[in-house]
Amino acid sequence: MARLTITLSDERHQALKEAAARRGKTLGELIDDSLAFFGIKTEAAAADLVARARARSSLDPDAAEHLAVAETHAARRVPQGAAAASHP
Repeated sequence: MARLTITLSDERHQALKEAAARRGKTLGELIDDSLAFFGIKTEAAAADLVARARARSSLDPDAAEHLAVAETHAARRVPQGAAAASHP
């Protein structure tokens, strides 16, 4: 397992320690859980996930892309027209 050194403000470090203690976890476990929650994956793991989803899907590629974009906008709470307007 890899080790990582990060720099946090004293306030953020204290908040992280308190959150870990409330959950009965180590700092590393709390950070790992948070990364998993936000979907942080290696490129290989993400590609595998996409391949498995495609294998189970009955959508054609265009419909799948449209659905993915719509779901991403919904998750980010960005109005669908706003993203297109900001990227000419």
